[in-house]
Order: sequence, then structure tokens, then C-alpha cells
Amino acid sequence: MLQQLIRTNLQGAPRGIYAICSAHGLVLEAAMEQAKADGTPLLIEATANQVNQFGGYTGMRPADFYDYVMTLAAQIGLDNAGIILGGDHLGPVCWQTEPAADAMTKAIELVDAYVSAGFSKIHLDCSMPCADDTLPLADEIIAERAADLCRAAEEAAARHGKTGKVFYVIGTEVPPPGGAKEEITELEVTEPAHARHTIELHRSAFAQRNLEDAWARVIALVVQPGVEFDHTSVIDYQPRKATKLKALAQETDGIAFEAHSTDYQTQRNYNQLVRDHFAILKVGPQLTFALREALFALSYIEDELPTIPKKSALRTVCDQRMQAEPRYWQSFYEVAPDRQPLYRRYSYSDRIRYYWPDKDVNGAVDQLLDNLSSASIPLPLLSQFFPEEYRQVREGQLANDPRSLIKARIRQVTSTYANACWKQ
Repeated sequence: MLQQLIRTNLQGAPRGIYAICSAHGLVLEAAMEQAKADGTPLLIEATANQVNQFGGYTGMRPADFYDYVMTLAAQIGLDNAGIILGGDHLGPVCWQTEPAADAMTKAIELVDAYVSAGFSKIHLDCSMPCADDTLPLADEIIAERAADLCRAAEEAAARHGKTGKVFYVIGTEVPPPGGAKEEITELEVTEPAHARHTIELHRSAFAQRNLEDAWARVIALVVQPGVEFDHTSVIDYQPRKATKLKALAQETDGIAFEAHSTDYQTQRNYNQLVRDHFAILKVGPQLTFALREALFALSYIEDELPTIPKKSALRTVCDQRMQAEPRYWQSFYEVAPDRQPLYRRYSYSDRIRYYWPDKDVNGAVDQLLDNLSSASIPLPLLSQFFPEEYRQVREGQLANDPRSLIKARIRQVTSTYANACWKQ
């Protein structure tokens, strides 16, 4: 499915696929409903930090995440044959403070766990230096380590009867995860010479390990197309700056481009990215940003309803927990104290997403949803805080209940990606 999609894109058809980079249940449900309505495949990805053999920050191992996704799909009524699971930035990223030999041993175990669990799209990323590496880390070493991980993935696939069914993404030139820390005004697009060099080094490293068959399943190269966002602004895609990179796609022998941090771009930009052979578009923070928008909007509606005796105080609880446990946002929001509340609540980088599993925050969300599920939301308040969804409710296209409203807000994001990938 993936390889045919890449071929179709490289032949000039405006077709691509977007990757859902989130583990939040409501986000995944909304994305599944989008895919079910469109009749298209759905690519869902987990990162090495998020899901690994030790649990990651979600507490899930790869097999746990696989079961979690497939259980949600069954509840939605989405055929799991149309779900593609991917592993993002699989390499020694979680163990950079350890010697390279130890970190790579764990990275090999990580890749093995992902493939064994049923993940079929693997991003091999060994760009991060380990404790005893010489800096800067040589491109040759990055490629050799990636090939070692590929060999481990191929061996795991063979053990589980999946030979030839795992596909790979190489390359590491991506924006900072979750968006830039500082204000940005311009980005440099990947130089074609650098992209060629990356491909050739990886091709050679694969060949040295007799991985030619696996090399034929390398479907994409991660590059920087010139898109990014910081806390309050977005760098929009400028096709003219990527003209040379677009031309390179005709020389890569079946390898398209994967673009990370494409969140918050316009519909026109997404359409053009797909046409310019950025066939895989990654989206993460924008999905939970939409989730937060919807939850906060519901909390404002709750505040206005006098018939609810026990309010959730969701916005207050979120801010209290973020200040009590600042590790997920403090180093990212290096701004004056009077600006921190704005960033904690509303930044495009959406560091608040790390707090939804928090016991107190999760309890406030449950209270909010319970309160508004048992109380009818007045249409004027719906119009005030959910204007787009209000129109859908009035036209009988959407149920007037909190979970439906949240997922409809998230689908405003997924629909722009779906339009670019499947409907041009």
C-alpha cells in the first residue's frame, strides 16, 4: 500500500498520506472516523520516546500501542487492514547519555519490538550522538548505525512471517520535535546535494550488510521543505524555495520525501507539498491543539450554565498542574514570567498535551464531559464557542454532545490533510 502510493506520487499524481502522531484516544478516534468516512488508509505513528520496550512516557510498549490502536479501531468500526502503524525516530535517542555500544544495543531491541508488534513503517534515525561519540557525528556513522537497525528489523520480520512487509524511512533533517523554542522567521530548505549524499551513504551501508532487498523498501527521505512553527507563528511553505529539491525526487529511484512539523499550514500549502513529492506529511501538536481548543471551549460553556452544581474548573486545574510539574514546558517556554501563562495555555507547540494523562487533569476532563453530557448545551452557547460545529449541528450532521464536538474540532485538522492527500 505504502510503496504503491509513493510510486503514484512520484509519477505526478497528487496523492500522499498523512501520519497521525498522537496517542490521545479522542485524537485517534477522530482520525479513524475521518479515514472511515473517506475510505482511505490511516497511518498512525509512535515515537521512540513515547513508546518503547521500557514503556516510554505513555507507559506503553510497542505491542501495547498496537493493541490500543486496534481496539479503538474495532470500536469505531474501521477495518484494521487499512491501518498502518509506524515508528518514528527509532534509534538511540532515548539513551544518548550512554556509550554508543550500549545505546545501540537498546536501539536494536527497540526496533525489534516495533516490528515484532506489527509496525510496518520504520524511520531509522541514528543522527543523535551518544556519550562517547566524537562530535560532530560523521554522516557515515549515522548511515552505518541505521543499517544495523535495519538488519535487526529484517531479522524480526523474518521471525514473525513478515519478510518483505516492512518499509523504511531514512534521513534526519527535521525541525525540533514539537516546534521551535525560539521565534523563527525563515528556514533553509534541504540542499539537494546533502539529500543525495544521505541516500548514497545509506545505500552503501545497506549493501555492505547484504540488505539490498530492504533497500528496495526504503520509501522516503526526511528533509526540511521549509516549514515550521514556533509558539505563536508559522513559517509557511514556499514552493519556489523547494524547486531544486522537488526536481531531485525524479532521481531517487522510488524514494519520495517525508515532511515533519507540517502542523498549522494552509490547505493550499498542504496541496502543494503533496504535489512537490512530500508524499508523507507528519502532524502532531496541531491535533492536540485542536483537542485543547475544544476542551477549553467546553469549559467556558460549563462556566455559563447555572444548573451544574460542581464545575470541573478544567482550565485552572491544567495551569495548576503545569506549574506544579513544569518539566514538560519550562525549558521550552523561556519567556518573561508574565508571558508564561499565555504560552502554557495557547502555544502552537502545545506542551499542555503532556498533561492530559495527569490524574487531576484527567479527572477534570471526565467531570467536564459528564457535566455537559447530562446537561443540554444551549444553541446560543454552541454558536459562541463552536461556530463551525454549530452549523453542522443545526443541519443535522453532528450530535450536540461534548465528545462529538471535540472530535469534530480535531477533524477540522485531519480533513485538511485528507483533502491534500486524497481529494486533489
